[in-house]
Amino acid sequence: MTIPILLAMMTTSATLQDGSFELRASRTQDPPSIDGTVEVTEWAGAAVVDGFIQYEPQRGNPSDVATEVFVLYDATHLYVAFRVHDPEPVTAQLTRRDADLDSDDAVVLLLDSFGDRQSAYYFMTNAMGTQADGRVANDGRTVDKTWDASWEAAAQLTNYGWSAEMQIPFSSIRYNAGTNMTWGINFGRNRRRTLEVSFWAGPLDNVFRISQAGVLSGLDVAPPTRRHRAIVYGLSSIQEDTSNVWDIGGDLRVALTPGTIANVTVNPDFATIEADEEQINLTRFELSLPEKRPFFLENAELFRQRIRTFYSRRIPDIQGGAQVSGKIGAWTVAALGARSDAAAGTNRGMYSLGRLQRDLGPSNMAVTVANRSLSGDQQGSAGLDATLFFTKAFGFTGQVVQSWGPNTPTGTWAYFLRPSYDTPTAHFHVRYTHLGDRFADNVNAIGFVRDDNRRELDAAVEKTFWIRRFVERLEYDSNYNIYWSQRGILRSWQIDESIDVEFRNRLSLTLAHREEFKRFEADFRNRQTSFGLGYNTREFQSVSGRITVGRNFDADFVLITAGGGYKITKDLSIEMDLQRLALDPDPDGESTWIPVIRANQFFTRDLFVRVFFQTNSAIDRRNVQAVFVYRYRPPFGTVQVAFQRGTAEFGQRSDQGNTLFVKATAVF
Repeated sequence: MTIPILLAMMTTSATLQDGSFELRASRTQDPPSIDGTVEVTEWAGAAVVDGFIQYEPQRGNPSDVATEVFVLYDATHLYVAFRVHDPEPVTAQLTRRDADLDSDDAVVLLLDSFGDRQSAYYFMTNAMGTQADGRVANDGRTVDKTWDASWEAAAQLTNYGWSAEMQIPFSSIRYNAGTNMTWGINFGRNRRRTLEVSFWAGPLDNVFRISQAGVLSGLDVAPPTRRHRAIVYGLSSIQEDTSNVWDIGGDLRVALTPGTIANVTVNPDFATIEADEEQINLTRFELSLPEKRPFFLENAELFRQRIRTFYSRRIPDIQGGAQVSGKIGAWTVAALGARSDAAAGTNRGMYSLGRLQRDLGPSNMAVTVANRSLSGDQQGSAGLDATLFFTKAFGFTGQVVQSWGPNTPTGTWAYFLRPSYDTPTAHFHVRYTHLGDRFADNVNAIGFVRDDNRRELDAAVEKTFWIRRFVERLEYDSNYNIYWSQRGILRSWQIDESIDVEFRNRLSLTLAHREEFKRFEADFRNRQTSFGLGYNTREFQSVSGRITVGRNFDADFVLITAGGGYKITKDLSIEMDLQRLALDPDPDGESTWIPVIRANQFFTRDLFVRVFFQTNSAIDRRNVQAVFVYRYRPPFGTVQVAFQRGTAEFGQRSDQGNTLFVKATAVF
């Protein structure tokens, strides 16, 4: 059956008089099978949209290729299918869940299930059916890629390009339930070879601009019939020359209402056995590490303000915790409490966190409180933050925080003010930040503030030029920063300038320079200049390298970085990264080699072997890990068997022997 006849069988979308996009929901009693093949009979009666609009490179123009999307729902699921037309070969290489699918031909569903025009879930898949998901907040300003849910996707190559199908359980998301409901919705497509990104509802000012999405109207959705999900894990490890270790824990999620959930954890699982990846740090400040425990990933997007008063990695091994979060009308609430394990030494205590947020159209304001109680002593903060949009391009973010703890009452305030101007191809902001001279000492019991005692001013200018002749695009980026101590002493100034050029022959070039002044025990004048070259960096199969030379804290240095990815077979891939730092003089022996190798062999999407290797010669760290994974109910239900050599905390030398892990996770 031809495409025009197929479209004639289906409910069509409409463009509203105010320029927005509306799609009338179509309910089915016979849901389609999710196999990647868009069968006419399975999707008969579905609502359909087409006519995608470019976000880039030519914003507002029709897409160069056709994309159709079909939507159905029933009492328990939302079903979405894509027919993706492409006369050229499709780029599809990534098979690891939550990989950066922007490097492949991919499609995305954005679902604003509260209809608040600010927040949404996104569900993404490529032409191989690889899944990626996450949460969007603050009308696209905050994107959390760590959020995971149970849903299905499948894809197939076709004679017209490729097709994909998705099945989203209502029990996996929070939403507004009722009769004749309206949710926000948008559909997008990434065509990697031409760098085209297009969406159904548009033209957008930001890829995740939820306030400019379309609407899915006429939904009759009841509260989920299944209100709970329990994840129980068991871990056994046998380490050379030590006693065996047995561990058990679990998480329980209960839907109190369709929009409100409660989570309880006992001895939470870190979800992966893989070690934190080593990094070269040319600053004198602490590095932030990603969270891996599922308990802390729920609502993570709500706590990503610039002055970071909550950093979950501050909470060590915990005995248990609970959190409640939800959305009621224009109000969003989240509260968390966790008790650390006594084995964590001086860090044990009770950790508490709460946030109350009020939507104001596309803007919002919120109050956040975070506290650690340890041996009767309290440390933490309370703050007010706002994200305001005055026009589509002009916005403002700000935050004010009062801290408490052993350094009260002096130097405990912090705030910042940041007006900004954003378009799809340009960004400009000016920011003023005040950090009290003992602010971090209080907040870092539960938060993450690298440095305090600042009166700081910075500005940034970014601009993308689409040339599309010999050069595909050129990106200019600059940042200017200066700060003084609270007593008016100049502590630092820094100037960053960079240009990235992407040629049409897939070569890419990067030029960057940094000039800075730092005052610590003495005055330092640091500088670095970088030159980078890459090939095919818009895709997974790529290679790139960069050389940076300069002077850093009275030492000359050369930093060489290189990386690449290669598909040996359709199911076997390898990624390599290399960092080489050479310092002169180097009295503390900080010059180092850090090679990292990751290899993945997939037998199916949910049955694979992963190998990870890294070293850090400066601290004599050597990690080798091989993990066999079977996901019988992705992403949570898994069986893992792992061999590990040389585990250590981030930035510490390896002295452990061989270890064998067996971990099983069950979902009920």
